[in-house]
Amino acid sequence: MDIYPVRNEQDYEMALAEIDRLWEAAPGTPEGDKLDVLVTLVEVYEAKHFPILPPDPIEAILHYMESQGLSRADLEPYIGSRARVSEVLNRKRPLSLNMIRNLQRGLGISAEVLIRPYELQTA
Repeated sequence: MDIYPVRNEQDYEMALAEIDRLWEAAPGTPEGDKLDVLVTLVEVYEAKHFPILPPDPIEAILHYMESQGLSRADLEPYIGSRARVSEVLNRKRPLSLNMIRNLQRGLGISAEVLIRPYELQTA
């Protein structure tokens, strides 16, 4: 089993091609073991070179609303008045610590995502 580190784009492409070739390999076979090792190497390379950053807080809230079929009115218990919800979702007012706590407790949106910095619209 010849396996090499994935150090650059060429190594990455070669590893992906080999993973594709081995995709149906049975676990516990030499081919299956090679597949496991190559997948691990590719995951490490991708994590380093193509990191997936968490969404900004407003995008996370909008995504959650869409996925749960929520309206802006449904956010009022967590953010405040209708006007306040509008200001926050339109990026005219930042989330306060109290809003972040309410959204995390009430809707289960990760506080780690909600505390991330994001750009506000300036007047």
